[in-house]
Order: sequence, then structure tokens, then C-alpha cells
Amino acid sequence: MKNILNKIIIVTIALNALVSCKPDLKAPASDKGSIDVTNYVAIGNSITSGFADGALYYEGQQVSYANLLAEQFKTIGGGDFNTPWTPIGTQGIGSSLNSKLVLGYKTDCQGVNGLSPVPAAPGYGDISIFSNNISAQGPFNNMGVPGAKVITVVFPGYGDATRPAGSFNPFFTRMITPAEMSTASMLSKAASQNHTFFSVFIGNNDVLGNALDGGMSTSPITPSGGAIGTGFDASYDLIINTMIANGAKGVIANIPDITNIPHFTTVPYNGLTLSATQAAGLNAAYAATGASFKEGSGNAFMIVDASAPGGVRQIKSNEYILLGTPQDSLKCAGWGSSKPLADQYVLNEREVLNLKEAAAAYNAKIKTVAEEKGLAFVDVNAFMANAKKGIVFNGITSSAAFVSGGAFSLDGIHLTPRGNAMLANEFIKAINLTYGSTINLVDITKYNGVAFPNP
Repeated sequence: MKNILNKIIIVTIALNALVSCKPDLKAPASDKGSIDVTNYVAIGNSITSGFADGALYYEGQQVSYANLLAEQFKTIGGGDFNTPWTPIGTQGIGSSLNSKLVLGYKTDCQGVNGLSPVPAAPGYGDISIFSNNISAQGPFNNMGVPGAKVITVVFPGYGDATRPAGSFNPFFTRMITPAEMSTASMLSKAASQNHTFFSVFIGNNDVLGNALDGGMSTSPITPSGGAIGTGFDASYDLIINTMIANGAKGVIANIPDITNIPHFTTVPYNGLTLSATQAAGLNAAYAATGASFKEGSGNAFMIVDASAPGGVRQIKSNEYILLGTPQDSLKCAGWGSSKPLADQYVLNEREVLNLKEAAAAYNAKIKTVAEEKGLAFVDVNAFMANAKKGIVFNGITSSAAFVSGGAFSLDGIHLTPRGNAMLANEFIKAINLTYGSTINLVDITKYNGVAFPNP
């Protein structure tokens, strides 16, 4: 069954830039204003760590927004920014032990050969990363840990490998000594470094973790508690109060709306293209549900919904199919048509609303903390919304379009080198505005989007 999902696999470059800004022709001399960046520490999750293309790997770490920010800080007296590097030349490691993704040629179930994200290495990624403790190379200025949430930043034992699987984080374990495993938290390690400036960009996973499983968490999602709410406010207060206790200044960032990132926006809800015979067959099969199909393109997929008559219905335009849905199954195995998509691959209207409400509550908290503590504030949510429409900066056009947009990596969640440079500039703008500094922006023309294979 053919459908317009081929456009996801056979990549073309077509961008419509709707948002633009003029390049700075006369950049001011860098000045530190009222901040001291001698020792900068960054607290965050996978985006802060440099995770990209589904894995943590050396080249991605080099261009994390935190590392790029530290480079610009050197113009105003910033020191070294120590990172828990992964080995050079490996294909990295993802949260599912996969290697990083690269853009390569792949023949799909319909026999069409086109560009598609494929593993850089067969089988698992470099699992030796987890067995090689690098705590002796610390302390680490980059305290970005893939998978971290607000509550886990403050959790002693977050790196304790003696705990049951799923209750500790091996990305953090590699950064601490065996003696610290039951006592160290991300926050304690960050605050122990006598930092003079800090950034906190955390909270994404408090929403994203639920979205990535199609909203199937067992606990309800509410801003005040449940799967993505427990302890957020108290934990966030503890993080910020601890980091400013020594008089350090800093910058904090809010959480992007998940419906602005390509992992949730790439697969079109109406991606079915049907023959007359196929349309007639589906109309007959789903007559009792009120679903309607026509010959040609623009047909909405069928999804499982326990609350719908018969337990299935057509997906709505304000609902989302996850990028991780097996594409060959959509094209050739009847998924989304004769076999309605399982809930784990879909965010329905109710789940999207819950996620948006939770993110809005978290963002209100983050903004309030920034105002009360006098910290620089980065509206990453607004930045991502602009990226979805398209941004032109210094003659480079970028958007949130999967692969072709250049801002997001091949996992559809994390950023490319260019996307990280753009994000670093948002941090710099906020810092300059709040503290009277004149730190020059990162030149994004030096950084690439998704790497295409040689012809």
C-alpha cells in the first residue's frame, strides 16, 4: 500500500523560511558585564550532554550548546569546560544501546531505494562506554546526563549501579567514583565545583518521557503529580537555590512543546494513499465506526482507541504519529489501515492536552524562579516554535523539518551542530540582556545540519 510516507524516506530539500533576522555586521567587543564565567557548570539532560542522532558520541559532545557557550565565554575570561567525553572514533551509545544514526541508502518494502536514517554500526553501539569509569578525569563542568529529569538531578544514588535496572543512570555512573555511587547526585557534583556561573536546562524528559511511549505511562499525567509531575517544583527550587548559594549567577531555560519537534510532526496523520479497491474495502470494514476513505491521497490512518465505538477510529488532525513507528509496516503490512495503529505509536487528543498542560505548568514555574532569583531566562519553547516555521540567520535557513530542515538530528528530538549553535545563541542573548554583557554570538555558518552521504 503506497502512501506519501515515501517522502520521509526519500529526502528532498525544500524549505520555506517564514522567520528571519538580519546578521550583525558590526559585532561589539566582548565584555563580561556583571558576570564571572571563570568556572561555568551546566546542568541538564541529553541536549546539554551533546546527545544526537539517537546516541551519545564524541562529535556530538563537541558541539553541544553548552560546549559552544563555554567557547564563547573564553572571550570574557572563561576557563576550561571539562566534558565526560566518549571515545573518539566510536559510534556512540544510545539509551536503547543502539549506535548513532546516519543518513544512508535503504531499500524499503516497496522496493524503493532512498535516503533513510540507518544505524552507523550493526547491532549494539559502544557498550564499553558504560564499563569504563572516567571519574578520574573529573570534575566535569558539563553535568548533562541523558535521561535525567528534574527530580533525578537531586537524587542521591542516581548513578548507583547496584540498584535494580531502570532505577539508576549508567551515563551518570561512569562520571562518579564507586565510593560515591550511593551518595552522589548530579546536583551535588555540580555544586561541589565552586562554580562562578551556571546554566540549568532541565525538565524536557519530565514531559518527553511520557510522550515517547505514546502517553502510555501507568500513572495519570497532571501538573501537580503523577507520571510527569511528582516533585517537580520542590526539586527545581532545590537545584536553583543550591546553585546560587555561593553567589553565582546563571541562566535557566524552559521546556519546548513536544508538538514542535519532528519526532512527533513528521509522519502525517493523513498519510494513506489508496486505490479505489483499497478505499472501498476499508469503508466496508470500518462502516460501523464512521471512518471514511477515498481513492488517492489524504486518507487519515486508523488508530486504536478504547473509548471509541468498536475500539478503533480514524486519527484526528491534532493527533500525532511517532517517528519511531515502523515505516515498512505502515507501507506494506497494513498498519494504520487494516491494522489500526497501537496506542504506543500515537499521541491522541487527550494525551496531547495533558502533555501541553504539564509543560505549561512547568514553564510557569521556571519563569517564576528566573524572575524571583534575577537569573537570565531562555524561552526555548518560543525558539522551537520559530524553528518549526523556519529561521534565517546569517544567510543560513533552518527549520524543524525532518532531515531537510537542518536543525534537528536523525532521531527527530536532539539537535544538529547547526541547531546547537542556534540554541547557544539564544542562551547568549538572554545572558547579554540580563547581565549587561556583550558576548558575541556563535557563527552558525561554521556548523552543519544533517550530514548527507557522498553520491
